[in-house]
Amino acid sequence: MTRLSWRLAWRIARRGLDWRFRGLRLLAACLVLGAAALAAIGTLTGAIDRELTARGATMLGGDAEFTVAARPASPREYAAIAHAGRVSAGVRMQAMAQTLRGDGGAVPIELKAVDAHWPLYGTFTLTAPDGTTRQAGAPVGHNAWIAPGVADRLGVAVGDHLRIGAADLVIGGVIGDEPDRLGEGFALGPTVIISAEALRDSGLVSTGTMARWKYRVALPQGAAPQDTIAAFKAAFPASGFEFRDRTRAAPGLDRFVSRMGQFLALVALAALAIAGIGIGNGVTGFLEARRGTIATLKILGATGADIARVFTLQIVIASVIAIALGLVLGIAATPLIGLALRGVLPISAGLVIDPLALGTAAAQGLLIALTFAAPPLLRARAWPAMALLRAQIVPLGLPWRALALPVGAGLAGIVALAVLPASQPLLALGFLGGSAALFGVLGLLGWGLTRLAAHVPRPKGTIARMALANLHRPGAQTPALVVALGFALSAFVVLAGVETSLDGNIARRVPARAPDYFVLDVPRDSEATFRTLVAHNAPGATVRTVPALRGSILAYGAPAHMTRVADLKTIPDDAWVLRGDRGLTYADSVPQGNVVTQGHWWPRDYRGPPLVSVDESLIKTLGLHLGDRITISLLGAERSATIASFRRIDWDSFGFNYVMVFSPNAIADAPHNLAATVELPGADRTPAVRRAILSSLVRALPASSVIEVGPVLGQARAILAQVGVAVLAAASVAVLAGLAVLAGAIAAQRASRQYDTVILRVLGASGRQLLALVLAEYGLLSAILGLVALGLGTAIAWAVVVRLFDFAWLPDWGSIAGVLALGLALVMALALGGSLAVLRTRPARTLREL
Repeated sequence: MTRLSWRLAWRIARRGLDWRFRGLRLLAACLVLGAAALAAIGTLTGAIDRELTARGATMLGGDAEFTVAARPASPREYAAIAHAGRVSAGVRMQAMAQTLRGDGGAVPIELKAVDAHWPLYGTFTLTAPDGTTRQAGAPVGHNAWIAPGVADRLGVAVGDHLRIGAADLVIGGVIGDEPDRLGEGFALGPTVIISAEALRDSGLVSTGTMARWKYRVALPQGAAPQDTIAAFKAAFPASGFEFRDRTRAAPGLDRFVSRMGQFLALVALAALAIAGIGIGNGVTGFLEARRGTIATLKILGATGADIARVFTLQIVIASVIAIALGLVLGIAATPLIGLALRGVLPISAGLVIDPLALGTAAAQGLLIALTFAAPPLLRARAWPAMALLRAQIVPLGLPWRALALPVGAGLAGIVALAVLPASQPLLALGFLGGSAALFGVLGLLGWGLTRLAAHVPRPKGTIARMALANLHRPGAQTPALVVALGFALSAFVVLAGVETSLDGNIARRVPARAPDYFVLDVPRDSEATFRTLVAHNAPGATVRTVPALRGSILAYGAPAHMTRVADLKTIPDDAWVLRGDRGLTYADSVPQGNVVTQGHWWPRDYRGPPLVSVDESLIKTLGLHLGDRITISLLGAERSATIASFRRIDWDSFGFNYVMVFSPNAIADAPHNLAATVELPGADRTPAVRRAILSSLVRALPASSVIEVGPVLGQARAILAQVGVAVLAAASVAVLAGLAVLAGAIAAQRASRQYDTVILRVLGASGRQLLALVLAEYGLLSAILGLVALGLGTAIAWAVVVRLFDFAWLPDWGSIAGVLALGLALVMALALGGSLAVLRTRPARTLREL
């Protein structure tokens, strides 16, 4: 018989294809989930990247931004900035807004002073009470644009008056869309936008004030912002400026998006790997159910190539339909993920169609379907008809050399499609390598269990002896079961470990107990007044004050060869202390909550060479040692100090924690104010007491600003909760794929289990005995795999939490054990469910069909 043409093969395949996917439902389910995950994640990350690129200048408020703390730019510095292009100058600081009617209530705000050129890019709008919006620019004179939060807290509206510092302002509108909001970063209060004139009249700013001066530049077309920044750095190396350009409009957001993108990519790859297992099991079960048909076709003259052609067409058609459905689901899921992360990620609402992401997802899905379907297809092609008919008794095998080329080529294609377009190719390659290693470990474990079961002493009980024998008998699928069940159960443990660790970090990093207020810019000569005012309104309050300055690190290291920050091409993520300005302080004694781990603290009234104590984490991050020097920029001037000690800092205390604490003679002569924390006793945490404290502070110390910790913590918890929901939703795709694999792995054993069950029933075994046999076999296997999954899943979850997200490893072992127990219970339930279907089969009918 000549080889079938593709046309004739298609006719046979079409007639034999069940359009309800009977026999191929596992393959379809795994491909739908895998393609949906790949499409949604690829579309989402692509949309975010495009949004960041397209809106970079708008989010930043310019092509380049020059920021300096506690002082304005000098005339020479401003001239250099203005030489590059059109400049918009402004100031950002914390302040207090007080209504001039009623009880004179006050609210902490984020004050944003802008000049007439703001905004350089984008459109600023104001919202009317009826919900309509109108375009506006910078406020003029003593007008102020306020955020809705200010209006709600103070009960004010357009036309009412506010007092900020010494300036009386008129509310000119409520902020609608603020184009550079994302570039401003995390807000510590609702925003009020005023003019430069109003800021000057408020009397809030002076040298040393906790404020940041921002100079944004719109460059001429074709000018590179990196070149502009580099020229400024070269001209003013000790200025202490922080720089951003439109490609890094929101560095914190960039890092978050990068890490979230890495995690989502890992989820997609995990779903892909798990789907491969399910596809292999699904195709094996599909072909096993058609073993008689394949043997009949071969007896009638069909060649192995004809068989492969017919069934490959069926698998491809089913795969294409499943992948198409997965792509549709992925497209539909993208707006839902964007909605879940609204306010956290810069992504527009609505459907997003990304042809490249969808094409890549479709290609990966089809390639993994063909790759993992290749082994069972090659077995069906290679073995003669009689061998296929006797496969229940004499299991079929295939030399690995026959699989090497097709499977190797398919795996190489999968790796290329996953790694080449990835934004972090090494991460993707490492994950795929880790998945391959995990497959190898589980495969070796399956082989080892089979060998071990064959050599351990036989139990006395009949059921136990038969259960042990089932693990190593001819045709036993123990290695395949171990790989499938081990991978799925490990996915459950990974999800539980990541989710509970994120919850633990939220509870730890955003503590329930913290100071009620941070107060900035308390004049040093008004400390007594400040303490008296707080004590009058809340007699049991605890007040702590520290000197507060800001500066940036210019150089560090051994005195003979210090490293200048300006010369570093890139700054590692963990070297955040080198980015921009930092809070600085000085003290005669070790700060509360700190422990000196190396070196010694300077004595009180120290008068020697300037010294500094730094966070012990910088030993590893920057390679610092005792005796090294650190040079900082403080108000535009260089100051150096020798490292006298390293400290362990309790960053979770949510109090005053400074990376660098100087000896008083190092920086105390610079203009500065105090910062304070106020912790109220439980009885004084009432709205009336809080209003009284804020109102009296703004009256007595109008230049000071207050940060309410409660709303800030609530905002942080809300953001982290959004991230947690997104992580859970994304990771659940892999878990759903794992569930499909669990069901498929057990269903794939149904045919061989059916033969064994029928023989045992003919020999007199009761239904209860057969169920006990299934429970014993899967119970033994589940107990071993549960321990393995706990170890492997915990290791992977630790790597995701600690290495990828850079969080502390804080798992809830009770929850992890509960999730694993649920997975094991599911395995047992699926095993029993599959066995019940087999037990209902009549032995005589089954024997006639074998």
